[in-house]
Amino acid sequence: MKKVLIFFVLIFAVIAALSIMLTFGRKVSLGDKVALVRVTGVIVDSTDIIEELKEYAKDNSIKAVILRIDSPGGAVAPSQEIYEEVLKIKEKKKVVVSMGTVAASGGYYISAPADKIVANAGTLTGSIGVIMEIPNISGLMQKIGVETQVIKSGEHKDIASVFKSLKPEEKQILQEVLDDVHSQFIQAVSEGRGMDFEEIKKLADGRIFTGRMAKEAGLVDELGNLQDAIMLAGRLTGIKGEPEVVQKKEETGVLDLLKGKFAGKLMDNVFHGISLKYLMTP
Repeated sequence: MKKVLIFFVLIFAVIAALSIMLTFGRKVSLGDKVALVRVTGVIVDSTDIIEELKEYAKDNSIKAVILRIDSPGGAVAPSQEIYEEVLKIKEKKKVVVSMGTVAASGGYYISAPADKIVANAGTLTGSIGVIMEIPNISGLMQKIGVETQVIKSGEHKDIASVFKSLKPEEKQILQEVLDDVHSQFIQAVSEGRGMDFEEIKKLADGRIFTGRMAKEAGLVDELGNLQDAIMLAGRLTGIKGEPEVVQKKEETGVLDLLKGKFAGKLMDNVFHGISLKYLMTP
């Protein structure tokens, strides 16, 4: 009778354990893992990436985070926000960057603080620079007979107006702004890569590099694909064999449109030409 009782207790314990695993499967740690976070397209918003990084930072089963970057860059502020979040998670876990087709400008900015950067030999990267584009449609307005009248409370309040040409002093003001942001970019790369500021400055004229060229210049650590980056993350954290990879399921369809993921990027490219960008341009 006692043996039968013990048998049923064991069966109950197994069933209870399986029930917990099925119910809370995502929260139960079944071993050490690495997380894959994808940064794709023009960087116009940092919210989703930061939320994903913060979620993995709290998960003790996640030993490393792999940033898979396929981006030509984007707006300055979101790139800097992601950069800062990478620094925070790096205090708790290893961070490995895997560069895809392109990881340039803002895409490289957010890569810089990683423990290791892995790029394909033909990846386009670098483009360490800042750009501001201001359309000038004053000639068109004159042709169609439309005159713009401006009322302002500060001498340079309309400095980025598309309805006029920039004055020399206005160009100087904007150049000083770009130079300061460029200096921030160089400093971030210098600190992230552990390289001298002046050494990075020589490479920071906006030029692009292939992955192989970037490795020779010290901007990339290893050549390889995403799988190589996953295995590297495993070795850095002591995971034996091929690490289990977890990643957020991508949302598609109407929800994306409602959240503005696609429309937001399109609108940024079309209408936000006067904003500062860490963006690789043709």
